[in-house]
Amino acid sequence: MNLRETIRVAVRALGRNKTRAFLTALGVIIGVASVISMVAIGEGAKAQVEQAFASMGSNLLVVRSGSSSSGGHRGGAGSLPTLKWDDLRAIADPSQVPAAKHVAVELRASGTIQSEDANWQTTIYGTSPEYFVIKDWDPVSGTLFGRSDVDGGRKVVVLGQTVAKELFGLSDPVGSIVRIKGVPFEVGAVLEAKGQSAMGNDVDDAAIIPSSTFQARIQAGLAPYVNGTIYVGAGSPEGVSRAEKQIDALLRDRHRIGQGEEADFTIRNLTEMAAASQQGTATLTSLLAAIAAVSLLVGGIGIMNIMLVSVTERTREIGLRMAVGARPRDVLLQFLVEAIVLSFGGGAVGVMLGVFGAWRLSASFGWPMLIQPRVVLMSVGTSALVGVVFGLYPAWKASRLDPITALRTE
Repeated sequence: MNLRETIRVAVRALGRNKTRAFLTALGVIIGVASVISMVAIGEGAKAQVEQAFASMGSNLLVVRSGSSSSGGHRGGAGSLPTLKWDDLRAIADPSQVPAAKHVAVELRASGTIQSEDANWQTTIYGTSPEYFVIKDWDPVSGTLFGRSDVDGGRKVVVLGQTVAKELFGLSDPVGSIVRIKGVPFEVGAVLEAKGQSAMGNDVDDAAIIPSSTFQARIQAGLAPYVNGTIYVGAGSPEGVSRAEKQIDALLRDRHRIGQGEEADFTIRNLTEMAAASQQGTATLTSLLAAIAAVSLLVGGIGIMNIMLVSVTERTREIGLRMAVGARPRDVLLQFLVEAIVLSFGGGAVGVMLGVFGAWRLSASFGWPMLIQPRVVLMSVGTSALVGVVFGLYPAWKASRLDPITALRTE
């Protein structure tokens, strides 16, 4: 009996009881679908985290004023300005912090921005040209303001995609005049879309102006103190760690804070935060995939149980086949092929359900759907292996039946 004939006989035998065949393969279907959908949604979550941190910039340090303490009352980070503009200039000095490639301040205030036809409540940022380099934020139209614009306190604004769309629709606003808190500004550029931040905020809902103009026209500063955040960009992940140590030592020396004493500033390494977040997501994805893979094991046990029942039910058939010349290996191959067809067919159906489930989950969470071909191939291959492993014993048991005893079975 050749392999083609064996497969035909096995499929016909399974077709005689379609409901039982489907229920037998159900465990494999659920297992494969679970593995594919869980891994896909886990990879999508990982990509979402990477995108969120990328929107904040690469190789980035965030330096802020530290906690306050007055009259027994304590406040959190940034509750009392402790960083001065001289500190900012010292951090930007290559001779004092060689690992810092770019340094920029971020001043922030809420305000209404108006065009001729619309208005929009947004976040106004005051900063310097280095800010766009640190954030990896390029314009899609127009030109970003430069150092001369900051030094001259020019009234020029760079719009995020959300603000530009709300105020001007699909028109290019470069060169147009908008008003921020009643002050006229010329639109110099529109930035590329960034999407959401790691905190879920719309990064593109922003209007960015020179820091000097911000202090003079939007919000008065605190004299020598920086009423905002300092961003420091390094050239590499290794440079971030060096810059963090150099800035810590510099600020401790400038603020006369000894080692071991509580600092009046904070330094956050976003590169380490992104790596830790990605590692946590990867671990969770592996855990979900491992849990889903248990369904494949359960499905394999189900196949073995049903095949053992099938051997018992078809004992007389097996004896008749052996009596007319079927060899033990032919019987073994037939039952083994039946188990493989069940598991492989269940795996194929599971792939379709897994892709559909991943698509629905990604749509619900708003994450990208990342189906990995290797995971699909591994799941289908595993399902076929399950059929071989768990179908081998029932097939061997069928092939070892004594023909005379089998024919006498009612």
